[in-house]
Amino acid sequence: MIREDLRNVAIIAHVDHGKTTLVDEMLKQGGVFRENQAVAERVMDSNDLERERGITILAKNTSVRYGDVKINIIDTPGHADFGGEVERVLSMVDGALLLVDAAEGPMPQTRFVLSKALEMNLKIIVVVNKIDRPDARLHEIEDEVLELLMDLDASEEQLENTPFLYCSGRAGTASTDPDTTGTDLKPLFDTILSYIDPPEGDPDAPLQMLISSIDYNEYVGRIGIGRIARGTIQVGQQVLLGNYHEPDQARRNKIVSLLQIQGLQRVPAESATIGDIVWISGIENISIGDTICAPDAFEPLPFTKISEPTVEMTFSVNDSPFAGQEGKFVTSRQLRDRLMRELLRDVSLRVTETDSTDAFRVAGRGEMHLSILIENMRREGYELGVSTPRVLYREVDGKRYEPIEELSIDVPEDCVGSVMEKLGARKAELQDMHPQGSRTRLTFLIPSRGLFGYKSEFLTDTKGEGIMSSVFREYAPYKGDIPRRNTGSLISFETGEAVTYGLFNAQERGALFIGAGVPVYEGMVVGASPKAEDLVVNVCKRKHLTNTRASGSDDALRLVPPRNLSLEDCLEFLADDELLEVTPKSLRIRKQILNNQTRAKMRGKK
Repeated sequence: MIREDLRNVAIIAHVDHGKTTLVDEMLKQGGVFRENQAVAERVMDSNDLERERGITILAKNTSVRYGDVKINIIDTPGHADFGGEVERVLSMVDGALLLVDAAEGPMPQTRFVLSKALEMNLKIIVVVNKIDRPDARLHEIEDEVLELLMDLDASEEQLENTPFLYCSGRAGTASTDPDTTGTDLKPLFDTILSYIDPPEGDPDAPLQMLISSIDYNEYVGRIGIGRIARGTIQVGQQVLLGNYHEPDQARRNKIVSLLQIQGLQRVPAESATIGDIVWISGIENISIGDTICAPDAFEPLPFTKISEPTVEMTFSVNDSPFAGQEGKFVTSRQLRDRLMRELLRDVSLRVTETDSTDAFRVAGRGEMHLSILIENMRREGYELGVSTPRVLYREVDGKRYEPIEELSIDVPEDCVGSVMEKLGARKAELQDMHPQGSRTRLTFLIPSRGLFGYKSEFLTDTKGEGIMSSVFREYAPYKGDIPRRNTGSLISFETGEAVTYGLFNAQERGALFIGAGVPVYEGMVVGASPKAEDLVVNVCKRKHLTNTRASGSDDALRLVPPRNLSLEDCLEFLADDELLEVTPKSLRIRKQILNNQTRAKMRGKK
């Protein structure tokens, strides 16, 4: 049976190439919203963090109706750190829309997601998006995409038959000709229907369905999301659940509830058949990679291997003098439960116990992957201490290998020299360099650890105009030492409250991170020193008052506004002997050993 009334497609692209905006327009033109309905921009980015940062973190499903056909659309993340999401959901679709920015062209993540789609033999529709940009290069982009397809060993059929469309996601137009602008997205919908294969299979055969994604709900627990490969599923049906790698551990279960997506809503369904993407609940400990089968025909499906993590941090219980003042969850048991719950959703994450019951090693796909987890936890009311990020090495033939990233940089011409100089010191190797108008595109291979702490430096060097993005390439032999940080820290001398007089004297020694009236403790980092060594400063020092020295004359002291550090800035700044104290209200950098004298003795021993 071929289901002509259904198509399953994913939207894949580099970060910020307009996936979520295009889905908005597809929903509007597919009649999901009323004419006069007020709709938030980027409606698919439902998570607060996604809306604030303007990026997609979690893959999400929606559907539109075009004529008699239901099109299931999966909006995927573009950021390399969330590549695990992309790899999983591609197993649920028959084709993919590859979005490419009309000015930037194919970027590192474009290559990554396209290679995954080609490995799975998906049909690709290339959508050149943002054609209304003044610097669009439509004809060149087509050649660049074809070159990329050849690089990735695409088949003859894929090279010759892949359709190209020219869209403006914001305006909601699509055209098959680069020199004309369309009036709506009809050409895009028509191409999806004609080029992407409809699902086919036997609805009367024994049930078979792979769980590709997991959602979690406080009321019903874990919800499995997957596409039916064979047979029909019904509410109340008895099934066998098991894993391809452990087929002997299959267990019997019952389908308690079944949901399908219509527009942005999940609606209950009594049954579903081949090609349908469904949500099922009521099965305890259901996991990504499990297969649901009919009890009399257990045939588990193989599961896409998820790329391994490359970066780890230590998450520990907050043991600072201010611990427990701002958060609801502060114990090691609560921290452990929260990390284990995250593992249920995120297959790219690894959590391992350490020698201490108060600390856990958490490994992920990159700094951003882990910083999103930290930010979510602090918003939920957790307090924790976080170490500096470290890369995960591998031992190959007795040699140490480290992860290498492919770094793509787009900068104004006059900034190329300073960027190349800084990256040279970080052991980056230039692979390619070509001009694009008044800007230059540079491609480097760089050790992952060489990127730690570089982003803020890069934005300073390019006056905020540079664009950088990276994707994991391979493991290669260790490249040698890289200087981590050339500035020291200004460390608080005592516990108390920072006052103007103390801060005025301290600001001559470096850039401050705090203002007057902020509580501090001994060993807390209050600023950055321009010199390489750490300096201890007394920001709580008050002016001694006498008959001739009045406290009112403090008003004349002018403080330089402090640098407000975001979570990413703090993680970039951390030195190896420092921790970041994360609470729902504050981010404080501190030394691992708080006592100044103990720290000085340890330094003396070294």
